[in-house]
Amino acid sequence: MQPHTRKLFNDLKNTTARINGLSGGALAAAEQFTVAPNAAQKLEQTIQESSEFLSRINSNVPVNQQVGQTIGIGTISSLASRTDTRNGERNPANPTDSSEKYRYECVQTNYDSALPYPLLDAWAHRPEFRIIVNTAIAEQQGRDRIMIGFNGIQAAIQTDRSKNPLLQDVNIGWLEKIRQNAEKQHLRKGAGVKIRADGSGDYVNLDALVFDAKTLLQPWYRNRTDLVVLIGDGLIHDKYLRLISTAGDDTQKQVARDILLSNVSLGGLPTYRVPHFPENALLITTFKNLSIYVQNNSRRRQIVDAPRRNQIEDYESVNEAFVVEDYGLCSFVEHIDIGDAVSTINDSSSNTSAPTTPPTDNSNAAGTETSKAGG
Repeated sequence: MQPHTRKLFNDLKNTTARINGLSGGALAAAEQFTVAPNAAQKLEQTIQESSEFLSRINSNVPVNQQVGQTIGIGTISSLASRTDTRNGERNPANPTDSSEKYRYECVQTNYDSALPYPLLDAWAHRPEFRIIVNTAIAEQQGRDRIMIGFNGIQAAIQTDRSKNPLLQDVNIGWLEKIRQNAEKQHLRKGAGVKIRADGSGDYVNLDALVFDAKTLLQPWYRNRTDLVVLIGDGLIHDKYLRLISTAGDDTQKQVARDILLSNVSLGGLPTYRVPHFPENALLITTFKNLSIYVQNNSRRRQIVDAPRRNQIEDYESVNEAFVVEDYGLCSFVEHIDIGDAVSTINDSSSNTSAPTTPPTDNSNAAGTETSKAGG
């Protein structure tokens, strides 16, 4: 590390120690410490603002307990009634679901990073050196959270990035929570959904599939105006998608904007392609039905100079959980098989196309019964 870079690195550690209320300056930052609440909140805000998708969901819900009941309140029954009080008493109903599937557990996630000396030397001429380093780390944490949310299937004691490049073993994500806790909101679990324009499949187009899958939502949610369809790359070809108009021709903005709006709607609902969403799958819900809980005072950090490996190492961890607030507000369809992507995608005028009769051996077919939240 060059002398000027060394000075900037020491300044980074001193600044980190100061904003976290540590005495001892750079030496204190070299020991593990609990990130101060204000600093943790600022980091969470940076992570949220780095991603269009994270800014739309509940991406930083602070909780005090590591394990507890989800904060969002879902309903499993109606409330309206009338009682003849001359012959009986009014009996208020509890519409909420406090079952085990609505409990969360914040598990420790390590966001450790390393910056080689040559890379630091290359950036040392920039006066905003500290901001560049911290922002880059925060943005990657945001991308990792999105990847875990859509692909995580377990919280393994020992993770393996080579075997799980989509971070499947870091934490249990939203889609896996639906698979485990909301079978009736999971269309065609373990089987494929065939879309064929000639009528030989389960549905003639994606509009028909979405229109039918929408019936898996609780009845009182089906006409919500904030419902959206989240999709993966495999469903709609890039030519059917466009960037949000404000990105214009600015390549940097296009790359940064990680949520793309489709110029077609599916089943009458606005459609969004989000990063790291499984290919050939879709989720009908609202953005605010997806949450990331972060346990207060659980963020730990340690900044270490590791000359044996010619790099700076930043050890950082936080306890977090990926939460579906209300399973009754979800309809998840995966293993969608499109025969001809161009011929099966209709414009918004065809979103009421009726589905063909689905296979009789599929108990999870949409529209066969009215579901309750969480299955």
